[in-house]
Amino acid sequence: MRPSSAPPRPPVKVALAESVSVLPRGAGLAYEPKFDGHRMVIFRVGGEVLLQARSGRIITSAFPDLADAARQLPDGTVLDGEVVVWTEGRTDFAAVQKRAAATPGRAPALARRLPASYAAFDLLAEDGEDLRLSAYEKRRGRLVALLGPLGPPLQPVPMTLDAGEAETWYATLPTIGVEGLVIKRLDQTYRGGTRAWLKLRHTHARDAAVVGFTGTQKRPAALVLVLPDDDTPVVSSPLAPALRAQVAGVVAGRTTGRTGTAVAVGVGDVPYQAVEPGLVAEVGQGTTRHTVTTVLRLRLPGDLDRTGD
Repeated sequence: MRPSSAPPRPPVKVALAESVSVLPRGAGLAYEPKFDGHRMVIFRVGGEVLLQARSGRIITSAFPDLADAARQLPDGTVLDGEVVVWTEGRTDFAAVQKRAAATPGRAPALARRLPASYAAFDLLAEDGEDLRLSAYEKRRGRLVALLGPLGPPLQPVPMTLDAGEAETWYATLPTIGVEGLVIKRLDQTYRGGTRAWLKLRHTHARDAAVVGFTGTQKRPAALVLVLPDDDTPVVSSPLAPALRAQVAGVVAGRTTGRTGTAVAVGVGDVPYQAVEPGLVAEVGQGTTRHTVTTVLRLRLPGDLDRTGD
């Protein structure tokens, strides 16, 4: 198929991945590490820079460091990738969530204290040309050629065609916060809004940022969470009694006075009280008719025993 001549504009629906339980093998497959961060599309189009979250929300003001770096890109460029923050040699999801939640006034100071990196894994447009109908192999080659001379904080994710090397990554990279692998076909077009890629998570548990809670401060009913690679708040299943007491103690000093609404499975929109960014919970996800997110435990300050997903 021939790519179109005009670059995409926000909001763009991003390509998604379906979970698998074993590493796919075969000719024509590419393997990339899956970093523990926030999905972001970078637009350098029409003389301006815009940063878009997975939901379509524009978050340029929250990441002034990445916006500045993106101004080095040629006009007509659109990238898809993951924002990460590195702390002591590993990705820090709580830190990247603080960055994503920053107000325009606080964002510059946070950018200096918690600088962001951008792991680009796809090139949706270059020189004003929409590349989404081109094969992944072609997009990947152009991505590396484009970002290679620039260097951090914009850089392409590693990629291998060797399943053995991918297995080594899968076994060793969780120590730096890599949560698994994404697998793509070399001949694959970019299909926004569909689960055309595959992902192999390292465990079934994953970290999520706590952005609020339902119920009362003394008796929280559920947590409101933002999961890696997404910025849309979700409501957990009801908290276990032991967790309820722990959550009540932790959120007591973190409430902001702000409220919001989030979607609870089987209920719809429910109100919640917001908390300050920086609190992380380990969660598990199961699917019946709908995806249900269960809080397994809170990750308290100083807790370094993190697992990827």
